[in-house]
Amino acid sequence: MQLIAWPIDLVQSLVNAGYRVVRFDNRDIGLSQHFDDAGVPNILWSGLKTRLGLAVQAAYSLTDMAHDAIGVLDALNIAKAHIVGVSMGGMVARHGSFGLPPAR
Repeated sequence: MQLIAWPIDLVQSLVNAGYRVVRFDNRDIGLSQHFDDAGVPNILWSGLKTRLGLAVQAAYSLTDMAHDAIGVLDALNIAKAHIVGVSMGGMVARHGSFGLPPAR
C-alpha cells in the first residue's frame, strides 16, 4: 500500500502509544524512485511461466525490496522494528524478517 494511503488516525495512534512510525514506498511504487527503463512486466505471462517451472526474468525481486527496507532502517539507525505491510508490502516485510543481512 502506498505510504500516503495509511490512515493518519492509525499512524497518530501508534505515535501516541510511543512508537516511531516510518512509512515508505517500495521501489517503482508511489513516491519512490521509478525504474521506467525496466519496462512493465507481463504478469499473466510471468505467472504462466512460473506455473510451468520456467525461469522468470524480473528487474528486481522481493529480496531486493526487502534489502531496500533494511536499507531504510539502517539509514535511520533503527536496529529493531515491528514491520507492517499490506499486500505486496506484507510479502516484502515477511521476506525481510527471516534473517537477511543488512544491505550495507
